Amino acid sequence: MSKPSGKNIDIREVDSKKALKVFIRVPWSIYKGDPHWIPPLLMERKEAFSSKHPYFKHAQWKAWIAYQDGIPVGRVSAQIDELHQQRYNNKTGFFGLIEAPDDPAIFSALFETAENWLRQKGMQQIVGPFNLGINQEVGVLTEGFDTPPCVMTSHSPRYYGASIEKCGYQPAQELLAYELDIHTYTTPSTKQELIDRTAGRIKVRQLNRKTMEADFEVMRDIFNDAWQDNWNFVPFTREEFLAIGKELLTVVPNDFLQIAELDGKPAAFIAMLPDINMAIADLNGRLLPFGWAKLLWRLKVRFPKRCRIALMGVRKKYQNTIFGPAMAFMVVDSVLVPGLSRGSQQVELSWILKQNKPTRNMIEKFGGKITKRYHMYSKSLV
Repeated sequence: MSKPSGKNIDIREVDSKKALKVFIRVPWSIYKGDPHWIPPLLMERKEAFSSKHPYFKHAQWKAWIAYQDGIPVGRVSAQIDELHQQRYNNKTGFFGLIEAPDDPAIFSALFETAENWLRQKGMQQIVGPFNLGINQEVGVLTEGFDTPPCVMTSHSPRYYGASIEKCGYQPAQELLAYELDIHTYTTPSTKQELIDRTAGRIKVRQLNRKTMEADFEVMRDIFNDAWQDNWNFVPFTREEFLAIGKELLTVVPNDFLQIAELDGKPAAFIAMLPDINMAIADLNGRLLPFGWAKLLWRLKVRFPKRCRIALMGVRKKYQNTIFGPAMAFMVVDSVLVPGLSRGSQQVELSWILKQNKPTRNMIEKFGGKITKRYHMYSKSLV
């Protein structure tokens, strides 16, 4: 199926395995001259878009490729998340995976196609980019173009924000990435005061691989409770979180996954990831035939100098008590020490909503500095 849209632009639906391969490969042409772009692992991308992925048990999607004079030059997706609809009932669909050259006609043709599909499905608003859901990669980079993206975060050309706004979109949310220098990190004095006041009631332990599934379920439950009031929050399903957890355990040390217990009951957790991007940058997306060996060797012998705290949460009932910040400080400390022992020098904490003052204040007390900004965009479809 194709749709002409001027300048010899055809928008074609991704409706086969062959088309999906082309879809996945589009970014290679967009970022050809960008030294900071990290090619994603092709194997991982195929799995992310597989119908067997847990995300698609509660979401439907369509994807399209823009062809210009027969050459694939851009792409976009549109998604409807049933869990989002159940929670908000606001007839909002998502766009994602947007990639295109600096050409208004191509952006316009891609967005028009995605918007029309969502309208046909009864959606009245579109928000994005979500690649593909709120618990995956999100946002368009608007500041911090001069450094590579951290693991599981997005990278964008400078013109993307303006190009999206020219298609009628408005900024809907700003997301921040902070960076913390581990080797110069000192524990805030506030932390010791909180520990003294909680009188040893908090214990922090690392993930136990023997009870891995139970520990992942504890972490999922805490995350869903902690972030339930966050912007566009959609809960992790058990299958999604377990799939992510099992994938992480191939490259994440046990002591990078920590659970805090208050009076013996799980109440907070943290997950820090080695920045795999630093290890795969020169693999050009391929793990075969020798990429796996290179990746595992690098993680063992030259552990990445940067990590990312990607998941963290404190149960909602403790967030406005002395236990909330005490547990937050303690779980952060619990992963920074093993990160430093492996030679890591920086930790990225992302993403943080701009209006999330409590979390931002805590990160800034640790010495974190904003290094990247991302925007989410929205548009009415009526």
